[in-house]
Amino acid sequence: MPQLLIMEMNNSEHKTVELIQQGEGLTLEFKECRNALNREVYESVCAFLNRHGGTLLLGVRNNGDISGVDLDRVDQIKKDFVTAINNPQKINPTCYLSINELKLQNKTVLSVYIPESSQVHRCNGRIYDRNEDGDLDITDHTRLVADLYYRKQSTYSENKLYPYAKLADLRMDLLTKVRKIAELRHEDHPWREMADLDILKSAQLYQTDRETGKSGLTLAGIMLLGKDDAILTVVPHHRTDLILRKFNLDRYDDRDLVCTNLIESYERIMAFVTKHLPDPFYLEGDIRISLRKVIFREIASNTLIHREYLNPFPAKLVIERGQVLIENSNKPHGYGPINPANFSPYPKNPVIARFFREIGRADELGSGMRKLIKYGKAYGGRDPEMIEGDIFRIIVKYPDFEARPAEKVQGRDTPTVTPTVTPTVTPTVRMLLALLQKNRECSSMDIRKALGLKDRSHLHKSYLQPALLAGYIEMTLSEKPNSRLQKYRLTEKGGNVLHALEQE
Repeated sequence: MPQLLIMEMNNSEHKTVELIQQGEGLTLEFKECRNALNREVYESVCAFLNRHGGTLLLGVRNNGDISGVDLDRVDQIKKDFVTAINNPQKINPTCYLSINELKLQNKTVLSVYIPESSQVHRCNGRIYDRNEDGDLDITDHTRLVADLYYRKQSTYSENKLYPYAKLADLRMDLLTKVRKIAELRHEDHPWREMADLDILKSAQLYQTDRETGKSGLTLAGIMLLGKDDAILTVVPHHRTDLILRKFNLDRYDDRDLVCTNLIESYERIMAFVTKHLPDPFYLEGDIRISLRKVIFREIASNTLIHREYLNPFPAKLVIERGQVLIENSNKPHGYGPINPANFSPYPKNPVIARFFREIGRADELGSGMRKLIKYGKAYGGRDPEMIEGDIFRIIVKYPDFEARPAEKVQGRDTPTVTPTVTPTVTPTVRMLLALLQKNRECSSMDIRKALGLKDRSHLHKSYLQPALLAGYIEMTLSEKPNSRLQKYRLTEKGGNVLHALEQE
């Protein structure tokens, strides 16, 4: 099993133990569940969907003792759960949830994360809400039911119904694509056997208005899978402006105006970031992690998932010198800088968020933001800034190794002078630069032999990683960092630095 996957599993189990120690509450429920699921499990699912979401732990007693699920019943219980929540006779509207299998105290516990839904759900025809004491059947309490519907309708514009929109307004090739992605991620994913319309209903992209009885595609469905003309009909101001403004500060150096569906918008954002931002070498243990991919995967999904689409403010991702600024329209739940220590994530568009999670483009609510905070400082040297307001802003620093291009002076191309002396050049890095100046390209084995190094991890930590981060060297196979054919070579910047050091 890959080491990174083991690390993630251990981290998940540690967090589960911490949850159990907190005890049951508004967003946490324990069920004993040794041999089979009981009715109360689905009532809790319904209540979490209707309130703020939460975590359901199967195999844990009410007092927090871990009883575990019988090993020979685990597969059947997981199958029964997935089948039931996709059965409109059990949970209506249906939803898709996944179950994670954990080992705690040598016992099997099943964990289900249930996000808040933007719809009102029923379990066996009854409406359940969540309070600190557990699940509450509010079906016969007219005012509580009315309050629940009002809260959902007034909070989530993604549920706005377009009864005259047709399936012909959608990109069915995109639906086929996301179905395949979901199947690759989960072999037994229920979308595999569903017709197109059933997938849209399961994902809550096609709904029925309980007040008017009208059915149709929602704003979320059109934004995720719609044809461009259909999207611009319902949201004419929709766009994500991608701007590179590093040298031409009065205008821009590159720009991509994205006015398409959210699936391809995500791909366009990631392509723009890949084109214009560095991806320095970074090791976590012995595993190489792409800081750029981890950070901007979260930023791209966050920009598309948490936007208030009825607000005409255009989303922006602006790459400046040394930092990236992201701006997005927002329904704020507070104002000012966000403190990661007490940050409480709030779902802005849970239907869109859930769809992105199914195709692997977003994490559970809050976990993606934690990754951004964790890796942001390693990427740019400073913690990312997040400012909540009517416009949600994120500022991420990045290592800017690129020198300014040639500037025109009196009709002639005159290169801008790049600083050549950097006080952070350590003796080990200087030795590496000198070696690569003599030898055009070297593998890590060649470098170890030439420098008399035996410890591979010491080579990466003290020589290669700082030189790569500073932009003094580069990989010959940058798209395949772990290739056995990988070699390293001196960059122009590294040559300039080495030349300046030799002149001292």
